[in-house]
Amino acid sequence: MNRITILLATAAVALALNTTTAYAQPTVKSYGDAITAEGAITTAELATALKEKGEVAAKVEGEVITSCAMKGCWMDMKMADGSTMKVRFKDYGFFVPTKGLEGKRAVIQGTATREVLDVATLKHYAEDAGKSKEEIEKITEPQDKLMFLADGVLITF
Repeated sequence: MNRITILLATAAVALALNTTTAYAQPTVKSYGDAITAEGAITTAELATALKEKGEVAAKVEGEVITSCAMKGCWMDMKMADGSTMKVRFKDYGFFVPTKGLEGKRAVIQGTATREVLDVATLKHYAEDAGKSKEEIEKITEPQDKLMFLADGVLITF
């Protein structure tokens, strides 16, 4: 009889542990100024707002594509149309992880603008991203890019 009781108790504990693990809550990490996700707009809404104004203060939610592999001093977010938005951090005052952000969800708060990036800056970003020498050498023209200067960032892991 005791063996059956022990087996049932062991099964109950295993079931409880598996249930708890299966429903574990995601971890949200904060970088820079403390912000909340409340009131965040989509990247599509940001793109629409930028058509009306050259600069938009906003809180935006979206998918991270990559981050600076050297220091974590920038990250790229996917826009609704498939393009990317470069996110830099105010006053170079904080950094995000250099690895493991691909596909993660982030909320960023700050100011979005369009900027023309010169060749040297584009090559610098390509080096930071770990691009090959051949890929970097293909950069020969300035580019008009969507940029975001973030005061604070939330990333869901």
